[in-house]
Amino acid sequence: MFTLEQVKAAHAKVRSGADFPKYIQEIRTLGLRRYEFLVSNGETVYYGDAATKIASQPMYAPLAIAEKPSAADLRHTIAIHQQGQTDFMTFCVQAAAAGVEKWVIDTEKMVCTYVDANGGTMVEEPIPAVDHV
Repeated sequence: MFTLEQVKAAHAKVRSGADFPKYIQEIRTLGLRRYEFLVSNGETVYYGDAATKIASQPMYAPLAIAEKPSAADLRHTIAIHQQGQTDFMTFCVQAAAAGVEKWVIDTEKMVCTYVDANGGTMVEEPIPAVDHV
C-alpha cells in the first residue's frame, strides 16, 4: 500500500513532461493503480489495490475551466509540455484554458485520459515505458 507522502516524494522529482513516464513507473511500483487529477484546483485522488483511496489537498488557487473544450489546443499544450518547454503549473493553466476538467492516469494500461466537464474524452495519450526507475 502507498502513502500520500510516497507519491509526493516521487512527484517532486518531476520537472517537466519529459520526466512523467519515470514518475508513473515509480508510483506504479508503490501499488498505485490509477489517479484522477482535478485541473480546477490540483486536488488528486489516488486509487490502489484492495479499494485503497487517498485524496490530496488542493495544490493551488482555483482555475476557471473553459466551457468549450478544444482538443487541438490540448494536443499543443501536451506536446510542448512533453518537450520540457513548460513547468507543471503552466501546463495546468493551459489545460484549463483548453477545457480539461481532469485527467485520469491508469498505471495498469499506461494511459493518460484528458476529460472535459461533460465527461467526454478529449485526448488519450499512451505513457511511454521506461527502462528503469
